[in-house]
Amino acid sequence: MDESPTTPSTDTTAESSQSQTHRIRIGDRDIDYVATAGTVLVRDAEHEPLASVFYLSYVAEQPVGAPARPVTFFFNGGPGSASLWLNIGGFGPKRAPTATPAATPPAPYIVGDNPHSLIDTTDMVFIDAVGTGYSRLAGSATGADVWGVDQDVDVFARAITRYLTITNNWNAPRFLFGESYGTTRSAALVHKLQNQGIDFNGVVLLSTLLNWTTMQAGADQSYVNSLPSFAAAAWYHKRRDDHPDNLDAYLDEVRAFAQGPYAAALQLGDRLPAEQENAVAEQLGRHIGLDAGYLKRTMLRVDMEQFRRALLDEQGIVIGRFDTRFTAENNYIIGNGSHDPATDDAATAGVNSAHLSTFRDHLVSDIGYTSELHYLPLNNVVIAQAWDWNHKAPGFDAPMQIPNVTLDLAAALRRNRSLRVAVMGGVYDLATPFFGAEYDFAHMFLSAELRENVSFHFYESGHMTFVDEVAITKMKADLIEFYATATRTA
Repeated sequence: MDESPTTPSTDTTAESSQSQTHRIRIGDRDIDYVATAGTVLVRDAEHEPLASVFYLSYVAEQPVGAPARPVTFFFNGGPGSASLWLNIGGFGPKRAPTATPAATPPAPYIVGDNPHSLIDTTDMVFIDAVGTGYSRLAGSATGADVWGVDQDVDVFARAITRYLTITNNWNAPRFLFGESYGTTRSAALVHKLQNQGIDFNGVVLLSTLLNWTTMQAGADQSYVNSLPSFAAAAWYHKRRDDHPDNLDAYLDEVRAFAQGPYAAALQLGDRLPAEQENAVAEQLGRHIGLDAGYLKRTMLRVDMEQFRRALLDEQGIVIGRFDTRFTAENNYIIGNGSHDPATDDAATAGVNSAHLSTFRDHLVSDIGYTSELHYLPLNNVVIAQAWDWNHKAPGFDAPMQIPNVTLDLAAALRRNRSLRVAVMGGVYDLATPFFGAEYDFAHMFLSAELRENVSFHFYESGHMTFVDEVAITKMKADLIEFYATATRTA
């Protein structure tokens, strides 16, 4: 095998790949695996080129006649994010540890074999959405053909089908692993693929957002969903005089308040009696570390950006959006316009360079892959603005203008009663609050039997839960159990 770096053609209608073989030791096992960087050509219904989709796969070598290993398709979110974060920051064979929850200093970075990799459990395929990483439009296709809820799902379905075809991996247990917007994608994608006759064993949803209607202006549910995450942030930064000792028990208390007295108060709106408003404001303030008078002036409603700046305002500090343990100075800023929400955040800034730098080195040093294309780790500013949010959900004749893919995932679970779902997340994540995931699943109206197919796992970490060294250890153990359950035939 030629192990020198190669420069694949920039012809987006040609499929290509570059591979190298490696060995990793996880626990007491030595695992030989083939790392491949390549592209698959996705064609539309008329067989015209639609997109060249970049992927990184890690396939463990198996003895002849051994049972087929599971294969998991990973992708991050955005829309407009490549999938390097789940790879080099999480579960790929190589990993770059960070200083989370502190910012990681600039290069040189540490990178090495990943003891938390899932290569001992499943083969892995990391896929970059079109317009991110090295994935590009092909032929005469335009952004409108691929940038949208349903268009994106169609591209991923075709890319996965093509990968299974060229690798002849049709009889392997199949899994999806989506993070952030990737959970929205996963919920609709598993339904689409299963309706095409490709059933799945399991879906992992990390930092989950399925019902986007709860986030619209004027929707009170978003405030209810965010409250436990606000409380976790206030707990971490010790904003209560009577600091609770046990975070898990405390969050149970906050959940009860959020969906009880707090939700009831929001529903009453201007009809809320003053006595009840005062009581709720006092209790809310104790939970989220803000003054009751301030909360009454905001009608008991605090948005994420308000909270990030208000919690430690007297110190001139803003807390992280994706991980509230991270902080940054916020004393005086010239310019009051908008910033890129994916990068204007202490939590993102604290890990991005370490992950991107070590990932680019991994492509060349460990696989021998280079490209004349510009690698796009985040292209959300372009893609999100062009995104078509219409979604044709099962059971609805007209597209929904705001997607609610709980309908898709519920349909997928009912169609395939062996499908398992693991819901994971960080309690310090404000972008996709963990209580929102619990709310979404509680409104799928599944039977008691099917509800047993869904498990919930929340960790003391943020949006990219896996960058925390303690959290990823727990995640790995939970995922091993999940895969064992989802592939059990008896």
